[in-house]
Amino acid sequence: MTGQWTKDSWKDHEARHLPRYEDQDALTDAVTTLASYPPLVFAGEARALKAELAEVASGKGFLLQGGDCAESFAEFHPNNIRDTFRVLLQMAVVMTFASKRPVVKVGRMAGQFAKPRSSDTETKDGITLPSYFGDNVNGIEFGAETRRNDPARMVRAYSQAAATLNLLRAFAGGGYANLRQVHQWTLDFMGRSPWADKFALTADRIGEALDFMEACGIDPATVPQLQGTSFYTSHEALLLPYEEALTRQDSLTGEWYDTSAHMVWIGDRTRFEGSAHIEFARGIGNPLGMKCGPSLEPDALLKLLDTLNPKREPGRITLISRFGHDKVEADLPKLVRAVKREGHPVVWSCDPMHGNVVKSESGYKTRPFDRILSEAKGFFAVHRAEGTHPGGIHVEMTGQDVTECVGGAVAITDEALGDRYHTHCDPRLNAAQSLELAFLLAEMLNSEMELAQADAA
Repeated sequence: MTGQWTKDSWKDHEARHLPRYEDQDALTDAVTTLASYPPLVFAGEARALKAELAEVASGKGFLLQGGDCAESFAEFHPNNIRDTFRVLLQMAVVMTFASKRPVVKVGRMAGQFAKPRSSDTETKDGITLPSYFGDNVNGIEFGAETRRNDPARMVRAYSQAAATLNLLRAFAGGGYANLRQVHQWTLDFMGRSPWADKFALTADRIGEALDFMEACGIDPATVPQLQGTSFYTSHEALLLPYEEALTRQDSLTGEWYDTSAHMVWIGDRTRFEGSAHIEFARGIGNPLGMKCGPSLEPDALLKLLDTLNPKREPGRITLISRFGHDKVEADLPKLVRAVKREGHPVVWSCDPMHGNVVKSESGYKTRPFDRILSEAKGFFAVHRAEGTHPGGIHVEMTGQDVTECVGGAVAITDEALGDRYHTHCDPRLNAAQSLELAFLLAEMLNSEMELAQADAA
């Protein structure tokens, strides 16, 4: 992948997990329409995120990346957006307050529609139809019309992403994220969680710190960092016609950026040598994520890093490990050692969700909370042993009171999974489980800081 890059040069490479559109004229029309629309994000915002991730890569921060497994048209509602944003704020403030380090907040929001499928088709009762690829491709209901891969859905996805971004920007900068409001971030149903009380104590301490600042003559109302927050969006850059249509040349630098999100990532199934997704990603200036699973060997990872970040720009690459609770400590070290040896400045993040899916006795796909926590602990243990920075967490979660992942302090049982199982794809942590994970991660971050300080002494 050393030839000249263009935003459509990916078409000359092997593209896996893309839907097949029967109506090519409709596809051309949808892409042309999207290409005429305004960008969803701006190049300067993507560069700002890259600068913050560079700090994380150097050990001076932590990345919190979370949101829906797959956004849907049916659940598009301002309350759902608000509640997921609230939980991410809660998680971030817990980790920031505990670790005394900045937490970079990136949502799996405003574009996380498309999902890879192991097969292009699905068969039920002798009827074969296209697999569900996400709401920006087709519908989840099993019917001939619903499952038709419809390019016009990309235009609808753009509109939903634009509305979502508009609301997120208002929340982040319009006073909702003001630290004086920290008590109001707790969702009503969180009263059943023992972690809600612990969050209330943290909020009290933050309020006392703000009161102290005010008593010292520093008015928190005049400090921008206390009045709002930076919040970024991300999704898997899977549906390449959509991503290409929203790729624009920055008028200030001349560089190309995918303006569908501040950060995009490449999945475990599409990050092979010669991949169309790698070819597309290498030419855009956005921060990039890349999933790293058990099938990835060190040499292959280094080749991909050389392709995606030949200038070794800090903040450019986030490596998102996803091994499973029983494999992370055996398989992750060889990748960490190789990257460290070659001097690539990456953010190491942990996805403790995708490697821990099980089929419950009740028939639901679920993720046990104890396995999620176990993989996170293993991730921290590996980086402690290798002398590298455990830089982030990547979780599928929601602000809704769902019952999709078993366990946690709220003790969701296998029998209770059917009560509020709403996901369009994979099971998500609910608000209480997400907050619990944040407190446990904060403890891990504190332990890492204490060990680092002891080593420095």
